[in-house]
Amino acid sequence: MNISPKQLPSLLLAIILTLAGKVEAENKASTGVGTIRSVFVLPNNPKDGRDPFFPETTRTMDMTPAAVHTVEISSLKVPGISGPPGHLLAIINNHTFAVGDEGDVLTPAGRVNLRCLEINPSYVLVLVNGQVHRISLDAP
Repeated sequence: MNISPKQLPSLLLAIILTLAGKVEAENKASTGVGTIRSVFVLPNNPKDGRDPFFPETTRTMDMTPAAVHTVEISSLKVPGISGPPGHLLAIINNHTFAVGDEGDVLTPAGRVNLRCLEINPSYVLVLVNGQVHRISLDAP
């Protein structure tokens, strides 16, 4: 079989790809899994382990869960609802929301993250800290 110098790179590439496919198939057959992934779980105390990248740190063990502050729902005001019937917009504490919008509003207790679930001509349903609340339109 005569191989010209122009055909040699293509032939070598075909051989390499064929061998690579066989090695990959053998690896899958021997492990039974296509891809093996590492799983790293942050330790809660020194007995559980340590961070492999920063072994002397205690930052993960010093973390305390963030406290969920309670929100006084009466501090959320809806001064207006506008828009066409199919696409109503509500103003909640000077921020405009459509159905499905999520954002922070300012209250006397601080910032509150809420999601607008439903807007009706007389009230708005919002999700705050996992609870649904109904806020009525303020009287003019």
